[in-house]
Amino acid sequence: MKTQYYTATSLDGFIADENNSLDWLFMHGEPDETNADIPRFMSGVGAMAMGSTTYEWILDFENLLDEPGKWAYDMPAWVFTSRDLPAVEGADIRFVRGNVAPVHASMREAAGDKNIWLVGGGDLVGQFYEQALLDEIIATVAPVTLGDGAPLLPRRIVDPPLRLTDVRRYAGVFAQLTYDVRR
Repeated sequence: MKTQYYTATSLDGFIADENNSLDWLFMHGEPDETNADIPRFMSGVGAMAMGSTTYEWILDFENLLDEPGKWAYDMPAWVFTSRDLPAVEGADIRFVRGNVAPVHASMREAAGDKNIWLVGGGDLVGQFYEQALLDEIIATVAPVTLGDGAPLLPRRIVDPPLRLTDVRRYAGVFAQLTYDVRR
């Protein structure tokens, strides 16, 4: 079992633009059309976590409050937030706050022998890293630069450095980089 940060990023290291938009990513097509790895990755995931901004983006993008059947995940999802947020009817969403370590223990139990997916944002993933709970980073790099926005992982990781374990190309324009997080 691994705790994995699987995300897309601009070439200059942003996972969303300054308006929390992903329009820059979808200009190349829908994720399932441009990255054949998504179904394989998702088949190995048993639990997921995200921050409130990511959750709100998913709510809006999929119009989930009006169309809850569009919630695409059949696993428990933890949303880290300091605010009250609406739940998606019928989805196993658990709103939490505070330290990521005790929540990670609950996520491991729920995931069984499958992986934990850290959806984003970067600061939340950084909290898992600081608690030595992040095992792998899988970043699909899009051929755009944004100049500003939500950073991929706003933490200094230099000693020991990440270890590159895989490089793949998708749709002729995306590069997927996989790194082990060493401690």
